[in-house]
Amino acid sequence: MKLFLVLSVFIAFTGKPVSSSCEIEFSPPNVVVRFGDPFSLNCSSTSNQIDSMGWEAIYGTGTGIQFGVSSVALKIDSVKDWQMEPQCFVNLENGVQCSETLNFTVYKMPDFISQPSQMDPMVEGEKYRLQCDIVDVTPIRHLFVVWHIGNSIIYEHSFTDNTTFPVNTSSVLNLTAQRGYNGAQVWCEAKMIFSPPVQSLPTIQSKPQKLIVLYSPTFTTPENETFELSARNKIMLNCTATGNPMPVYSWGFAHPIQQTKKNDSQLILTPSIRLPGTYNCTASNTQGSSTKYFTVIEAPSSHPGTTAGILIALFLAIIFILGCVVYHKQRNSSAA
Repeated sequence: MKLFLVLSVFIAFTGKPVSSSCEIEFSPPNVVVRFGDPFSLNCSSTSNQIDSMGWEAIYGTGTGIQFGVSSVALKIDSVKDWQMEPQCFVNLENGVQCSETLNFTVYKMPDFISQPSQMDPMVEGEKYRLQCDIVDVTPIRHLFVVWHIGNSIIYEHSFTDNTTFPVNTSSVLNLTAQRGYNGAQVWCEAKMIFSPPVQSLPTIQSKPQKLIVLYSPTFTTPENETFELSARNKIMLNCTATGNPMPVYSWGFAHPIQQTKKNDSQLILTPSIRLPGTYNCTASNTQGSSTKYFTVIEAPSSHPGTTAGILIALFLAIIFILGCVVYHKQRNSSAA
């Protein structure tokens, strides 16, 4: 019933029936224009029975009817309306009127995008909410906000709001803190994406925010280690660890007489101190602690007497063999 009333009104106004199937083409087929910019386009029909053509409802008024043409151009010096629906109509010789509404989008880039929300230092593994505010943008459904941490894109936010007037909106990033984020910069980037794409659209970037993440110590060489004492070489036990705040170190020694400077990440055992045993090092900060163990053993040694005894035994064996040879030669000579 409602559709019948609409068609009746249109017939009463134009005096011609309306057809919903139109041989109408727009060039370009879709228009995306920035608010305040000019634009132009053309409406044409492939029908061979055209009586007249024109545009309806441009800023509330039509462009009038043009007779004996197969196309009509439309040119606007400056778009001043956020909602435009240019409609092209064709009157055919049989009294039927066809019309099509152009797919028309008016956009405005954001004026500003705020720096990601400030917060206290994060703790590894905890969840946080960061927010960027985007000011005065339309249409929202074509807005995309990209979140960067360092050189990586970690989140892309799209919107579904069909609002056609400039509004303020926000993009929220739910982030789980990782130690790799410590010291990295986080920022937002807003851009408008259309189909077909609009060439040379700028992107709007926020100022970066530096992330601080607290995490417990981790040794640069995490495995426990075993060393052999040698007569000439010193041994370095390396307990270096990474962490935020910076770790402090404490050592457990194999022998009570050993000492080292407080908060050293390395312990050096020299050949003059022949003290094998198990040593341990603990790296600690406000987020936790971790302990690493070093086992120091005596290197296998060879006794000098053992080598000499082998040489003597070898010498005696050679003498014995030579004696046997001489004895047999003499016996053979006597028998002859």
